[in-house]
Amino acid sequence: MRITPDIVLKAYAAGVFPMSESRDDPNLFWVDPEQRGVLPLDDFHLSRRLRRTVRAEPFEISVDGAFARVIDGCAGPGPGRWSTWINESIVELFTTLHQRGFAHSVEAWSDDELAGGLYGIALGGAFFGESMFSRHKDASKVALVHLVARLRLAGFSLLDTQFVTEHLRQFGAVEIARDDYHSRLEAALSRPVDFSLGGRRLSAAEVLQSIVQTS
Repeated sequence: MRITPDIVLKAYAAGVFPMSESRDDPNLFWVDPEQRGVLPLDDFHLSRRLRRTVRAEPFEISVDGAFARVIDGCAGPGPGRWSTWINESIVELFTTLHQRGFAHSVEAWSDDELAGGLYGIALGGAFFGESMFSRHKDASKVALVHLVARLRLAGFSLLDTQFVTEHLRQFGAVEIARDDYHSRLEAALSRPVDFSLGGRRLSAAEVLQSIVQTS
């Protein structure tokens, strides 16, 4: 069966997401882990060093400003990885979902060059983080901090990371059981939110104020 953008949305709403074995593998498979990675929005860990970096504003942050370039950066090789799970089918599906307003990106720019970023899908009050990349130190971390602040201000209740890596643990990511995840997902999907915040761009001060209140 051909996987369409609508099928992808229904899968995410049911707690399932697509992956590929590698960038060169044209096939997709569905994943519903027994232990799901989440990053609690009310317990985001922001180190003092990263807080200083965000405050210094070394990057210009944009939202949905270069989705195609972000997903291409995530799909490409990077430090410690020669390949990724993001194949052409994933790129095409998520690009269509971006055009339809469901998939979003956060970009970090340095001297008009894309230094890093991340992308994912927003459904109700759930954001499904897919991947991130960095070409400059801390670029993706700063993008993540901006994402978390935006989700908190918009009223999101769930930030799904799919799996937990050591990189994500430093921000407070934890694993929860599948049943717990599905309960949280069901509650999040019914929340009325606006990821764009009405087109508002957040300053570093607003971002830090939003996160430091509970971190």
